[in-house]
Amino acid sequence: MPLNIKLQKLLEKVYEPQKRYDQRFSKVDISFFTNEQGEPITLFIGKRNEDGSIKGERYVRKIVRKPNSPEILKSHWDLKGSVSHD
Repeated sequence: MPLNIKLQKLLEKVYEPQKRYDQRFSKVDISFFTNEQGEPITLFIGKRNEDGSIKGERYVRKIVRKPNSPEILKSHWDLKGSVSHD
């Protein structure tokens, strides 16, 4: 399932490098992690558990950069499957 366009816009922004961000988006909870450049690269979306983990789905971002440059040529999010916490 592709990501919501508004969520994609949120994930296109640059944040503080190598951090975890937890927030509410629409009617679901999301957590994402950023890389060394502050770009979101891992996303968890679903319902947050009491311990802070999310029961839902995990996405990973594939980034293709311009050779010898930090500039992004293209990127997309791949659904990697369900995540749950027992």
